[in-house]
Amino acid sequence: MTYDFLVESYETERVKIVSMWGEFRDEDMHRRSRDGDPRGRSVHEQMVHQCVSEDLWFRNMLGIDVSAPPLPEKETRLEFMKRYAEDSEKRVAILRTKDESWWSGETQFFDVPRSRAWVMTRRIAHSAHHRGQQMVMLRMFGYALHSNYGPTADTGGLMQNHAPTIYAYPNLTSLFAGESAGGTKSALPVRSDKPVTERPEKE
Repeated sequence: MTYDFLVESYETERVKIVSMWGEFRDEDMHRRSRDGDPRGRSVHEQMVHQCVSEDLWFRNMLGIDVSAPPLPEKETRLEFMKRYAEDSEKRVAILRTKDESWWSGETQFFDVPRSRAWVMTRRIAHSAHHRGQQMVMLRMFGYALHSNYGPTADTGGLMQNHAPTIYAYPNLTSLFAGESAGGTKSALPVRSDKPVTERPEKE
């Protein structure tokens, strides 16, 4: 089906979001990118935004309702991860049932008519944008980062330096088991001394 790639993209994006949340610590939930500056969402507020905005987009723009409250009963890091993982998995299952006419059909993106495929593309971009913000927050907090989108400075640097992709956990099942046990993430190698830039080194 022409639009299978959108379902597959959303399915991988949801895993990346949960994995990114797994890189934070419980005590980070109240932290902001700049202490005392309310303009930047706290980690907790980022999770609320992801869960609530995605629920609203899917229900109001795509007509997909997973019949569940978007927020967990206990708003802890692990419970946010479980809530979002469960709801987004249901959305994947529903999206897989849609035919091409549904995807190409028109819906309302706020007050602008758009195809459902366009809305889904924008939703994935929206989520990736916030995921990137959170990865920056992790760096600002001084944490070493596992892979979320390819190698990181902590897994060996750049792809052209043959740095490996090292995920904290191989899948969501392992992630939830590991984080419920206090964290059993994959070990990271000794940090490379190579600069993390694609600019060629000067002779």
